Amino acid sequence: MSKSLRFVLAVFSLAVPLTTEFAACQERPIVLKAAIVLDGRGQILRNTIIVVEAGKIARIGGETPSGAITYDLSDLTVTPGWIDTHAHIFWHFDNGRLAGKDEPPVRAMLHAADNAVLTLNAGFTTIQSPGSPEDKDLREAIARGIIPGPRLLTSLEPLDEKSGPPDKLRELVRERKQQGADFIKLFASKSIREGGTQTMSDEQLSAACHEAKSIGLRTIVHAHSAESAKAATLAGCTSVEHGAYVTDDVFRLMAERGTYYDPNIGLVLQNYLENKEKFLGIGNYNAQGFAFMEKGIAIVLATFKIALAHKDLKIVYGTDAVAGAHGRNAEEFIVRVRDGGQDPMAALMSATSISAESLGLKDKIGSIRPGMEADIIAMDGDPLRDPTAARRVLFVMKGGKVYENLAPLAKGHSSQ
Repeated sequence: MSKSLRFVLAVFSLAVPLTTEFAACQERPIVLKAAIVLDGRGQILRNTIIVVEAGKIARIGGETPSGAITYDLSDLTVTPGWIDTHAHIFWHFDNGRLAGKDEPPVRAMLHAADNAVLTLNAGFTTIQSPGSPEDKDLREAIARGIIPGPRLLTSLEPLDEKSGPPDKLRELVRERKQQGADFIKLFASKSIREGGTQTMSDEQLSAACHEAKSIGLRTIVHAHSAESAKAATLAGCTSVEHGAYVTDDVFRLMAERGTYYDPNIGLVLQNYLENKEKFLGIGNYNAQGFAFMEKGIAIVLATFKIALAHKDLKIVYGTDAVAGAHGRNAEEFIVRVRDGGQDPMAALMSATSISAESLGLKDKIGSIRPGMEADIIAMDGDPLRDPTAARRVLFVMKGGKVYENLAPLAKGHSSQ
């Protein structure tokens, strides 16, 4: 870790001191009073309590433990913490433009920390960030409690068709694991702005995905075209990302093989267009590309509707959040339900238990049940009736610690 980065983390550690009083509170049970709980697995619990001890859900229902810290969430809808399986946490604007590689690392880390706080406060307690070596330091700082943020998984540097022949890709996959990657990110096609044609060969994909699986790593694959999504599926890769041009027959194959699909239809393109002037002229962000992205919104929506017809297809919740999008991750849910026609309970399960399963964490996060990590949020309104309720998160708990509480505290109890 660089000296400048150690300085940044030291500053954050001073900003969040752990007092003796706070430590004592952590030892007391926490009770969440709830009128409506959407458990993340399709069930609705009513008029109950959730008891949290030592960072985990101890039980649901029963009597309130003596001396418990109680939060009254009765006027809100309680769900598991949401999961974003595709968010670029280090992407940000600086001085009104997309920040580049020449930015001082201290400034970049401060922006990333700000993105992490925005994302957590929006109710996303876990994210997967594909493709940034700097993620590792941020991941470890959040895990140690130095700065607040969602649980973070990272691929570190991604791999593509230029990374080398199959043998070299196998070597790089092993290297990524040694470096601390949680999964492998592969670029198997061009961007949607460039038509999305396949770039990695079938042999390259097969080598990378098989090697990753053999050493216990998942693989997520940037694949817009039907041919690249099919190649990734046949190679045994874990998830297809984006998939703007995936066809009915390929979705059928993905469902049969258990390949996850991450469509990204509600935030990424809309965010690019809303912040056009901050991207325009950088790399391949040109006028032609933006014109295509305007058309792309309808394209990805139509593809998503095709995907929904395959009931066995596992659709996860990723936003592809980049600069300008962090903290707005719930927009994906709203578009999926309002415009895409997805059943709201299915969309919520996508953002919780199904995404947790795709990360290999279904026994730790993504649902509200005893033994799970106490990642719990509450929002103003019922997202099953009004998808925009997902924007109004008022309470955020991650691992049993409350990071945001705009809900009233129960009478006679002190705040954590």
